[in-house]
Amino acid sequence: MEPVELTGAGLSPLEAVALGQRRTAVRLSDDARKRMEESAAVVAEVAGRRPVYGRTTGVGANRDVLTSDPEHGARLLGSHSTTGTTSYPKDVVRLGLLIRVNQLAAGGSGLHPAVADAIVGLLNDDDLPDLHRGGAIGTGDLGPLAELGLALGDVIDGTSALPLLSSNALTLAECCLAYVEAGTLINVVPLVGALSHVALRGNAEVYDVRVHEARPQPGQVRVARRMRGLLDGLPLLPARVQDPFGLRAFAQVLGPAVDHADALGNSVRIDINAAAENPLVAGDTVLHNGNWHAMPIALALDSLRLSLHSVATLSTTRVANLVDPDYTGLSRFLASGAEASSGVMMIEYVAHDALAAVRSAAQPATLGTATLSRGAELHASFAPQAAVLTAQLLDALREVLASELVTAVRAIRLAGLTPDDLSPAAVGPWLADALAVLPDSLADRSLREDLEIARGVLTQWGDRQVEHPAESG
Repeated sequence: MEPVELTGAGLSPLEAVALGQRRTAVRLSDDARKRMEESAAVVAEVAGRRPVYGRTTGVGANRDVLTSDPEHGARLLGSHSTTGTTSYPKDVVRLGLLIRVNQLAAGGSGLHPAVADAIVGLLNDDDLPDLHRGGAIGTGDLGPLAELGLALGDVIDGTSALPLLSSNALTLAECCLAYVEAGTLINVVPLVGALSHVALRGNAEVYDVRVHEARPQPGQVRVARRMRGLLDGLPLLPARVQDPFGLRAFAQVLGPAVDHADALGNSVRIDINAAAENPLVAGDTVLHNGNWHAMPIALALDSLRLSLHSVATLSTTRVANLVDPDYTGLSRFLASGAEASSGVMMIEYVAHDALAAVRSAAQPATLGTATLSRGAELHASFAPQAAVLTAQLLDALREVLASELVTAVRAIRLAGLTPDDLSPAAVGPWLADALAVLPDSLADRSLREDLEIARGVLTQWGDRQVEHPAESG
């Protein structure tokens, strides 16, 4: 297979993740090589007649200190490779290097294409350097990219160290991975919600197209359309005129998460294809700027986490309804057997434990502040921290959804409903999937294995979805 060309344009977050996961060979496109050669010549000419940050000056508060020391770059890499002790996962490193090459291919860094070629060599040989967290606060992944510079060896000279660091590539890698995982979970929430709807004999009027035409919020409209696709034709009469919020506000709460997944995907797509360099080589000049500031992606991550917190909260309300005989007409806690059996009582505790983790991780990282380098740098986005929190929240959200899935399937089983009873509604085959793998015992026992199976089912269902929510209208 021929290597995939990196051109500095047109790379989507999903494509980037796929290239990284498959370890696809890549190469710098010829046009990108030409752009990099031209920008390297321009910055060399400009630096001969006026200061260029990081090339002929120090960095940070040392921006006003001129230098012609040929060892300046080596010292910069050495000092800036100060990080914490926790290594990035290899999949993040691989994806981060891929993204940095694609950014360099856009041609604004002033780096020679030999630098991009050296990074491509590490990728294609799967000879990934050990890069560490620490020192990145959303103003460039300085520490890990300095470690990358050291790993590249002589291809980095005294003038190319700072341009290599002018990127949030590792943070963007984690954003891409979070975007894909968030899309996977957002896509399975309607499947789990539809099974809860069946168990609670919900009123499908809430998904009527006229309801959502009356308030056409984009994500809400898409969720309602998805739910109609799952529930249309369901032959079960609704148990209530008006359902509890977990069913009645389903589209209104999941919809914003779809919108915020869109926003994150769009923001990340821009940045992984951007020449977000400081200084930026533009035409025949060099422009000093603040494009290293990661506020767009930090805010997108914060907004997504806040919206997913509400999704998780609403899931736990459906669990509460499912264990309540006033809503299901079934036994308390869906218990079976001897009197005072506990059934799925502990599922609620597991769900709220996971919800607490979701809530903690949902706190906005962008509320942080920083004053650094003798006041030369007075603000930070904390995008790297937002990315880490997003990964933590998504893992906890999976536990919440697994809790709802186990509870909803048990309620359906206890009610004696089969997939055929749901025909012709499209939710039936998904119920058949769940019934086939979740244990059918209704006796009091540990449900830990059930939850683990449910987490796996969510992964399988996510893999079977045709569209990522932020890749479709």
